[in-house]
Amino acid sequence: MSWQPEMDELRRRQEMTKQMGGADKVKRQHDAGRLTVRERIDRLVDAGSFREIGSVAGKAEYDGRNDLVHLMPANSVMGRARIDGRPVAVTGDDFTVRGGSADATIKEKAIYIERYANQYRVPLIRMIEGSGGGGSVKTIETTGRANVPGVSGWEWVVRNMGAVPTVGLGLGSVAGLGAARLAATHYSVMVKEISAMFVAGPPVVNRLGPRQFDKQDLGGWEIQLRAGAIDEAADSEDEAFALTRRFLSYLPSSVYDVPARGPRTDDPARREESLFQAIPRETRKVYRIRPIVEKIVDQGSLFEMGRLYGRSVMTAFARIDGWPVAVMASDPMFYGGGWTADTCQKVSRFLDMAETFHLPVVYFCDCPGFLIGLEAEKTGVIRQGVRAMSAMFQTTVPWCTFIIRNAFGVAGAAHQNGSRLNWRYAWPSGRWGSLPLEGGIEAAYRADLDAAPDRSAKMAEIEDRLNKLRSPFRSAETFWIEEIIDPRDTRQILCEFVELAAPLRTPGPSQHGMRP
Repeated sequence: MSWQPEMDELRRRQEMTKQMGGADKVKRQHDAGRLTVRERIDRLVDAGSFREIGSVAGKAEYDGRNDLVHLMPANSVMGRARIDGRPVAVTGDDFTVRGGSADATIKEKAIYIERYANQYRVPLIRMIEGSGGGGSVKTIETTGRANVPGVSGWEWVVRNMGAVPTVGLGLGSVAGLGAARLAATHYSVMVKEISAMFVAGPPVVNRLGPRQFDKQDLGGWEIQLRAGAIDEAADSEDEAFALTRRFLSYLPSSVYDVPARGPRTDDPARREESLFQAIPRETRKVYRIRPIVEKIVDQGSLFEMGRLYGRSVMTAFARIDGWPVAVMASDPMFYGGGWTADTCQKVSRFLDMAETFHLPVVYFCDCPGFLIGLEAEKTGVIRQGVRAMSAMFQTTVPWCTFIIRNAFGVAGAAHQNGSRLNWRYAWPSGRWGSLPLEGGIEAAYRADLDAAPDRSAKMAEIEDRLNKLRSPFRSAETFWIEEIIDPRDTRQILCEFVELAAPLRTPGPSQHGMRP
């Protein structure tokens, strides 16, 4: 006698769970312009690679003879799959079952997939839509008690930040613990117009005051991207999936490996003539940094994160002769490249990620110092700046810096880990010091200026004298800057750097565990 009856019963139950919350709930999801969780998984992973775990977990109804009448699935779908041939762990909230709230959650499923990613050392993708926490107020009535707040399994979320690449996709309304799960990632994406993220949604917030919010007013993508709560906003769910695949392509599967070299599609000896005049001679004139970086890295490889947050520094992944690297670049379009408090937070987190996943760092430095003034002081810029510089000094990954214009003050000093030997170059446009001359001459030479018959002429004379003394050549004479290069040689030098740096990357956990 075979086990066919049991297999038939298993298939029957699996067919029930694949109906999710029912045809009406699926239609509502589609009418709102959103995919279902199963459609999302199919579009994200390699075709035919998804192997579901917990396929018949849910809330069952039985008749008087203990025969199954209906099986409502748990509101999460998870399992293992492949993305571009690489094993991954995937979990997604099912909004068609009680809106993704905890009432319909089997928390052990969420914990299982976190443990699986951690212990089998594979990237984890969370597709989040719902609260995922204490559920609705109705939970009190259904359970007969109020929950004491607690987050079962959060220790695995924390461990995964220091162990495997973790991606969060906010694909609808995300609140409470769902928002925490989205933020506790290395890379997070919302979808414009259909996604919103908040600690508490409009029904709760609108009870607190006269102003009334809708979802986008309170937690739309622009708010969260500018606040640094998420890293990117996509125009569609399919674009969010494409961004996920691209993000993972720069990273190893876990900290126990190093990032793999990609295709070598660009000439290491390529020289871009436009770099020779990319930095204006007039020091007050700004320029666009992204076209400069794009001309140096492998063509088409620049992958920026957090563009609207901490905007005086650009952070991105890229490839140099196929090797993945972490890129920082000052952006003088914002505060002249000066470091604000949010810029410092952005730098700290980015360097922690580079250290965690063994990515060499390339920094194009044009930093006139920390932002100054009352508003800057109110943000605690010096505390955040010290954290960023400390994160820099804790890195062990290979590092290459190009001072392309300014490096002044404490923030200017934070252009490499000064306790280690690193590659450092200056472009002819490089200028540095304790503070810019333009801000210090008045104070340092006040007596001379006051005594001069022609104050403007005296100021010009002092400026000319000091500018000659601060020439990068004077620093190179005493080896305070190791080498001054032709900007057009930058790519070739970087290609040499990554080749020599590759064998120095050391697999294993970072001694400083990364936090969100």
